[in-house]
Amino acid sequence: MNAMTLKIVNAEGAVLQSCTGPGTLRLVYREAYRPGDCLVLDAGAPGRFAVVQWEDTMPPALLYAARRELRFRVPFGEQATVYSPKSFTGACQVLRARPARPEEVAARRNLAFNPYDQHENEGACPHAAANVETRGEAVFAARNAIDGVYENAGHGVWPFQSWGINRDPEAALTLSFGRPVTVDELRLTLRADFPHDSWWTAATVCFSDGSREVLPLQKSGEPQAFAIAPRTVTGLVLCELKKADDPSPFPALSQIEAWGTEAR
Repeated sequence: MNAMTLKIVNAEGAVLQSCTGPGTLRLVYREAYRPGDCLVLDAGAPGRFAVVQWEDTMPPALLYAARRELRFRVPFGEQATVYSPKSFTGACQVLRARPARPEEVAARRNLAFNPYDQHENEGACPHAAANVETRGEAVFAARNAIDGVYENAGHGVWPFQSWGINRDPEAALTLSFGRPVTVDELRLTLRADFPHDSWWTAATVCFSDGSREVLPLQKSGEPQAFAIAPRTVTGLVLCELKKADDPSPFPALSQIEAWGTEAR
């Protein structure tokens, strides 16, 4: 098995600390992060699966290495507002990573889950992107819809981050898996800060294989699940969002889930 390397690199590219091995990697860094610091996992080769935990206040995630290196830029300032105030702070950091076990990769799971997604995603899938995000603010970025945070009774500040569409009827969110997967169920959790928020009565999902699904939606803060005919795809687009006829102009999405398995 190829060894993996976990490391912290500063803005100048210097390695501040690292560890290497074929199994579980644990890196304890007894310094505060500085702007420009980047957390890096060298997976040994592209196409591998790794369970990564860039921050010990956040859950581990099973990620696919679309490139050999997975990189996560430590958030500061406005970019840090989508994380707990306890995350990426203090003078002791704990990072963990390991190769994913075969049974973990084979299991049916939420293939969209990635709490470490970023705009400048470098190598890690799944990845969310959108053609519009409200005012370009981090708390309304597409990555918020796959971070596994379901608190949705507020808006504009952690833990109520969401994908905000800036009132744009042409808004669309693209979810990339980086490899073929078989999806058999979708779940949407709308932001539910009523009456500030509106909601969508329907949404369309366009898959990379050319197929489409129209999802009827309710005014609800609970996850809304839709069993679909299984199809093998590399990505999907959530689009054609139909706003309810109510006074609020602010529908938003808290989470999108794509349940299924690796393509066989």
